[in-house]
Amino acid sequence: MHIALVGNPNSGKTSLFNRLTGLNQKVGNFPGVTVDKKTGAMSLSADTPAEVIDLPGTYSLYPRKMDEWVSYKVLLHQDEDVKADVIVAVADASNLKRNLLFCTQLIDLKVPVVIALTMMDLAAKKGIKIDIGALERELGVPVIAVNPRKQKGIPQLKKAIEQTSQQLYQVPIRDFIDNKALAQNAVVDVKKRFPELSDYAAVHYLINHESFRLSDTDQEMVENIEIKNNFNPTKTQAEEILQRYTRIRQIMQTAVSEPDPLQKSLFTEKLDNILLHRKWGYLILLGVLFLLFQSVFWLASFPMDWIDAGFTSLSQSLSSSLSDNLWSDLLTNGIIAGLGGIVIFVPQIMILFGLITLLEDSGYMARISFLTDRLMRSVGLNGKSVMPMISGFACAVPAIMSARNIENRKERVLTILITPLMSCSARLPVYTILISIVIPKTYLLGFLSVQGLVMMGLYLLGLVLALIVSYVAKWFIKINEKSFFILELPSYRSPRWSNTVQTMVEKAKIFVRDAGKIIMIISLILWALSSFGPGKRIGMITEKHKEQLERPGADTMLLAKQYAADKLENSYAGIMGKSLEPVIAPLGYDWKIGIALITSFAAREVFVGTMATLYSVGDEENELRLKEKMKAAVRPDGTPVFSLATGVSLMIFYVFAMQCMSTLAIVKRETRSWKWPVIQFVYMTLLAYIMSFIAYELLK
Repeated sequence: MHIALVGNPNSGKTSLFNRLTGLNQKVGNFPGVTVDKKTGAMSLSADTPAEVIDLPGTYSLYPRKMDEWVSYKVLLHQDEDVKADVIVAVADASNLKRNLLFCTQLIDLKVPVVIALTMMDLAAKKGIKIDIGALERELGVPVIAVNPRKQKGIPQLKKAIEQTSQQLYQVPIRDFIDNKALAQNAVVDVKKRFPELSDYAAVHYLINHESFRLSDTDQEMVENIEIKNNFNPTKTQAEEILQRYTRIRQIMQTAVSEPDPLQKSLFTEKLDNILLHRKWGYLILLGVLFLLFQSVFWLASFPMDWIDAGFTSLSQSLSSSLSDNLWSDLLTNGIIAGLGGIVIFVPQIMILFGLITLLEDSGYMARISFLTDRLMRSVGLNGKSVMPMISGFACAVPAIMSARNIENRKERVLTILITPLMSCSARLPVYTILISIVIPKTYLLGFLSVQGLVMMGLYLLGLVLALIVSYVAKWFIKINEKSFFILELPSYRSPRWSNTVQTMVEKAKIFVRDAGKIIMIISLILWALSSFGPGKRIGMITEKHKEQLERPGADTMLLAKQYAADKLENSYAGIMGKSLEPVIAPLGYDWKIGIALITSFAAREVFVGTMATLYSVGDEENELRLKEKMKAAVRPDGTPVFSLATGVSLMIFYVFAMQCMSTLAIVKRETRSWKWPVIQFVYMTLLAYIMSFIAYELLK
């Protein structure tokens, strides 16, 4: 059996989906479009398995966005691949009047429908009392109160779904409104050709038949019916909405008891007066972001130090116990160094995603969009652009995909172009290690971490430049469309801790599995490139080393380190880095950093793994941690490689550079053109080079 889960945004649909399916979930794409398709397995009873499809949220059966069109086509049976035997309409009990519009439209399609009432506890706090029995009688379909968080009503919902699928609940014969009266003769004519349609479905055939899977003959026939009957889709839609709300008001009077609207405002409204204040709202927002980045840096420092110490100890132990040969070198300097570069940053990624999930669950993330709409409009965007931009702090790929919710094409393209300037979690390992090397671990006023402030500064730098780039780019992108910003502010809720933990674990798994594979492969390739070189060059270095060892009073330890450094410099990796060095030298970078810039184009976080491999090769004892090795690195003239100027320049380079193949690929996919990813790569690379050069010149 196939069950489709539908409902308004912020109605609790995702919570119900997670409760019904648990961990038996898969994420794919609806065929032909870049919209996520979440499916999950569940059991209605011992012998009745079912597949649940979580359709994108929509407010009505009049789609405007790509996501809404996906749901619409499934509900109108216009999707070849996705079929639904039963529709579960999730309705927010605290906003029942608005939610019933969509529910009644579904009922009039004459498909098997079960209504799941969520947010009953919130409705009770608002003083709203719902007579579920009366509501069920008025609508003619099963209505079940559920609380996914506390698992209340789930068994009853499963039973109602099973009984509806077995036709123990009959589809209501009477329409909720007089759909035939909306377009009398036109509806009759359409039903002559498609007798299986309900009156209301016939209305939608008249409105959106161009987007339906119909033969050319049928398309022409429906078009002729429209012309013959002077069918006006806009007028029809307006009349339908008015009729539905008239009928919904009657139902509300019968089945719902609401408090006097003049009573004192709710906690949500009082809190919004503060959080959405013209002045205090922005200060609070900056405070929230400040705490977010301070927490990421401070909380993660403890497990990161333990992991770093553990891998250093393991590497040292293996080096001392294994014989000195190629395979032991591969294990300690290739595999162990690569693994260390992956695992050490898992705590930061988990903490960052966990905190972002808490902001979303609490309802504050939507307030951020509302609060920043005026600022966004001044640079060519709108408030909806904030969500992809904030999501970009986690990862640019899903953030760019979430820009589909922006209806205006120009604003969507601008959002996609600037979202990679948000410092994603992949940059976090780069910032962390560079900050720990070049920024002193001191505190202002005894509690404000300077390192945390620098971290926040890097994030804000990307945000500010993104707004500037958008302001400039809006004059060059010639797309003229009207822009609207309509946003529902959800009620404040206590975060779902189980959901937060689940998200943290999932993101950690994705990082280790997806980014980890890339890091490990590149680490092993780098080990090979760093360990081998052209035979002639390596032979000359070996001969020179032997001659130096044979001299009286030779310092064997010093010569061994010099031999390892010479081998690395003349390896294939060294040759690659040396060829790039003239281009990056004005930024303060040496050839090792050049290698890291090349390899980290696969994934930004590979920078740390590259450094770990390059600084481990030739270090037989592995006594120092990576940070200490990088701090101790010096140039031929004796100056430190990672000075304050070089460190800041490198951090700024990673703030602005497009160092991610996956992001370019997803931009091409979302814009369906190579034009925008090419523009994005060029402008971000130039911006990174110029800003890094300025920073280096000012600080050196």
